[in-house]
Amino acid sequence: MKTEREKMTAGEPYQQYDEELQQRRSVVRKELSAINSLSDNKEQNQRLAKLLGDSGKNLWIETGVEFDYGYNIHVGDDFYANYHLTLLDTCPITIGDHCYFGPDVGLYTPVHPLDPDQRKADVEMGKPITIGDNCWLGGHVTVLPGVTLGENVVVGAGSVVTKSFGDNVVIVGNPARVIKTVK
Repeated sequence: MKTEREKMTAGEPYQQYDEELQQRRSVVRKELSAINSLSDNKEQNQRLAKLLGDSGKNLWIETGVEFDYGYNIHVGDDFYANYHLTLLDTCPITIGDHCYFGPDVGLYTPVHPLDPDQRKADVEMGKPITIGDNCWLGGHVTVLPGVTLGENVVVGAGSVVTKSFGDNVVIVGNPARVIKTVK
């Protein structure tokens, strides 16, 4: 039988108030509070890397980062995120190499049931998010559950990405749509 963590990571319905999940969220919240209060960015990023599932070389996230578990976050080489990054990682979040995020970017994998009885029963699910290599997300971008962005994608500031897009496009708006190709 799968644990609630295994069900959660697989995108299956799970109980969000499972003891193991609550304990991990508590540990992460305490550690992030300490990390976000550090004035030394190098130390901050070294400690952040230890909480993540994995990260490549040259991880740099400015202060104000928040996430649920950390172990479902996978970041490639040469990643930069500006202030106030939010990664809700009930399912895997995979970010490729050479990606740059503006301030107040949010990647959200949780999916809450539309049915009110399921919501009252605290059933939650999720869908993974994948960001390809060489992507740039402007400030205040929101990426919703299940989205995959290909390589070389630019997302304009304030956009809400509700569906997946392939390589070499610039997308903007709410919901985001292609306005041009690059390369």
